[in-house]
Amino acid sequence: MRLGILTGGGDVPGLNPCIKAVVRRATELGWEVLGFRRGWAGPMSYNPDDPEGSEKHLMRLNNDAVRTIDRKGGTILHTTRTDPQWMVEEKLPDFLKGKFKPSEKGTVDTTPHILRVFEHLGIDVMVTIGGDGTLNYAAQLDREGMKIVSIPKTMDNDVFGTDYCIGFSTAVTRSVDAISALRTSTGSHERIAVVELFGRNSGETALISSYLADADRAIIAEVPFNAEKLAALVAADRMENPARYAMVVISEGAMMEGGEAQTYGQADEYGRKRLGGIGHLLGEELTRLTGVDTITQSLAYLMRAGAPDALDQMVAKGFGTLAVQEIAAGRTGFMTAVRDGNYTTVPASTCASGGKRVDVASFYDAEAYRPRIAEVKGKPMFLY
Repeated sequence: MRLGILTGGGDVPGLNPCIKAVVRRATELGWEVLGFRRGWAGPMSYNPDDPEGSEKHLMRLNNDAVRTIDRKGGTILHTTRTDPQWMVEEKLPDFLKGKFKPSEKGTVDTTPHILRVFEHLGIDVMVTIGGDGTLNYAAQLDREGMKIVSIPKTMDNDVFGTDYCIGFSTAVTRSVDAISALRTSTGSHERIAVVELFGRNSGETALISSYLADADRAIIAEVPFNAEKLAALVAADRMENPARYAMVVISEGAMMEGGEAQTYGQADEYGRKRLGGIGHLLGEELTRLTGVDTITQSLAYLMRAGAPDALDQMVAKGFGTLAVQEIAAGRTGFMTAVRDGNYTTVPASTCASGGKRVDVASFYDAEAYRPRIAEVKGKPMFLY
């Protein structure tokens, strides 16, 4: 048996422990594991007609190669946001240019080449670790007849079908530490702090981080906010604090009422612009409306920098172990998941069958702009 493995999308803490768990379990069974570098760009860039020149896109994985990787953050396989179904011609490797018919949108689908690469390399099962984009494409390969196993990771915790994704706990831990640390400067200057966290469509990271850090207000991606109303609340929070400061947390995908998400920079080849800047915009508005200076801080990649915490180590290794155990039992075409506190599996296509967002009624006070846990009994230990 030969397994392929790759990591796609944004990096998160816990990817390396997951890779290690897959390799160790597979090695115990006498299987080989072949890593593809840089997400889906790895198999797309591999040329079966030039195996020697394409070796740079592979990483041969064994126990020696993964012995210490779980002590580090990120991914030894590296990662990209490449989507083989939606490639523009100029982004293709030279040997693939002109070989696919463009769609009406001007993109090409390189799936036939991806499948050819897997066949050439003798990949029996492909293990893909990623978020929505990576796993949606894995589900497409499953429909094409390739045996795949999906493992969900994203610090937004927004992959549909699982209660938990690798990387979420560490992102929350980093955020809580940063919010708490920023109280020092904010209080010293008697200001208002606005802390922007990652969270494109789901505000779960901002919600849980603000809840644990006991921030005064939290703005999540799911609920548009009224700047004047928020300013009045935050001004009152500041005056009620003997140290005369207030803390506000906001998701990068949050929007003012009647507005739209803040983006910057050029769109990528898939038409996506980077989200960001809503924290700075809110800070300016709060200063204008309250007359109080603000400190604005985007945590951005610091949320997912460094080694994983204990929970992400645990889930990453659990998912990796579960993946190999199920493959050994002859099962593929699934995504590993946590549901109701238990490890389980769901069909690989589940991630594309819905969206995972904050349950506003259960976890958020949309009038007060702050977390509100309506009922603890019956909820999972970590609420999410």
